[in-house]
Amino acid sequence: MLSFRRPSPLLAPDLKGLPRARRRSALAAVDLRDLSWRRRATPALLAIVGVCIADLSTGRERYLAPLMTVVPSVAALTLSAVGVLGVCAVGLVALIGLNHYDQVTAVHDQRFLFGSMITYAALTVFSAYVAEIRMRRAAAFAAVSSVAEAAQRALLRRPGPEVGPLRLAVRYASAADEARIGGDLYSVLDTPHGTRAVVGDVRGKGLDAVQTAAVVLGAFREAAYDEPGLRQVAARIEASVERHAPDGEFTTALFVEVRGGGAMELLQYGHVPPLWVGADGSVTVLEAPDPWVPLGLGRLAPGQPQSWDQRFGAGDVLVLCTDGVVEARRKGSGEFYPLDQRVGALVAGAGGSVSELDDAVGRLYADLLAHTGGELNDDALLLLVSRID
Repeated sequence: MLSFRRPSPLLAPDLKGLPRARRRSALAAVDLRDLSWRRRATPALLAIVGVCIADLSTGRERYLAPLMTVVPSVAALTLSAVGVLGVCAVGLVALIGLNHYDQVTAVHDQRFLFGSMITYAALTVFSAYVAEIRMRRAAAFAAVSSVAEAAQRALLRRPGPEVGPLRLAVRYASAADEARIGGDLYSVLDTPHGTRAVVGDVRGKGLDAVQTAAVVLGAFREAAYDEPGLRQVAARIEASVERHAPDGEFTTALFVEVRGGGAMELLQYGHVPPLWVGADGSVTVLEAPDPWVPLGLGRLAPGQPQSWDQRFGAGDVLVLCTDGVVEARRKGSGEFYPLDQRVGALVAGAGGSVSELDDAVGRLYADLLAHTGGELNDDALLLLVSRID
């Protein structure tokens, strides 16, 4: 016996912050709840009307009423199980009327009429069952997506707009609406040794990526307070990754430490180089003088990573990102997003306040989406940092 239950609204994913097209797509996965019942029933009702018109326009010489069997299949694509039964009941009334119009209710036509009616009823029941399965799977999809989103937010622990002497603005976008958690990570902490930040990107997706990201962030949150130097912080994280991360997983990372007087130290582990944007819009790519391998691969490289210093003045903006930004491709041509060419005009002069910085990261993210046609094929993280005077 079928039991028809509507998915609980509590299972719906949290869709705030998604682009409008992706929000509509994600809602459509849960019983098309972004559409009214009338709009969802329209395809099946149009099918009923179409069959009636076809049968009536061809006259009694052509018996097209059995085409009504397409109605249950169409209804199962958009309606709930109860909705399928309701629309198919309308189709059944129309089918009976067409049978009388076509005069196939005579005794010698009873066998054919009986077969068409049984076929319609069987397809109705089967389509209701298919609709119920579709709704249950959509509800399960929404539940897993919601849990994944909650896990991602708990893992990242988004910092406030001001941490120590720094202003922050961030945009984090997952590549897909599925229950797949990305491996991009970031954290900013005000410690006794300075304000320290990490931005990273775990190779791969799924639970292994989440586990590695949790290891990196957990180790950073401990080591950033304990270790006096940035290289010691990174060494602690490297050791944790080697001990606890799944085999084969590695993480590109960029460490930043800002101290008093505008002194800034950077340490790169195979990550996308940061961009320095001056108050006048000038852009400098801060390439590491001695690039190092990603976290988790340190045992394969001899020597030690070397950090470097950079001035970070009032009005300057530091742009940190993951490869999902610089490797975002233009729809059609496949051209990579030219972040170093676009960021100057979009971010210039935004370091004076939190609101200006947040507007700037919004403009930058919107420009990224415009470049890709509105969709991203990889997780993307944008973090803008400026100094409080």
